[in-house]
Amino acid sequence: MMNITMTQPAFKWFLEEMNLEKNDAVRFYVRYGGSPQLIAGFSIGIEVSAPSTPVTQMEKDGITFFIEQKDAWYFKDHSLHIKFSRKINEIEFEYIQD
Repeated sequence: MMNITMTQPAFKWFLEEMNLEKNDAVRFYVRYGGSPQLIAGFSIGIEVSAPSTPVTQMEKDGITFFIEQKDAWYFKDHSLHIKFSRKINEIEFEYIQD
């Protein structure tokens, strides 16, 4: 079962970098290009957007983070863990085998 988890420092990054407020929602979606991560030629994009048909979501302090059904193929048999890297001062995505 695909899940989304994140560390508190990653959550803080989202709040500050995306100016998030209570009741906002952040979508993780598949995009062509970028730094290859799970599948060559594709990477994860992020945007503030309302959920339509989420396949998974998590809520933290009134903010929803989600993946839509149409992007589920990218995460096949993996959960998404988001952490903050102090070394590069950015968030990083980890894919955990389900």
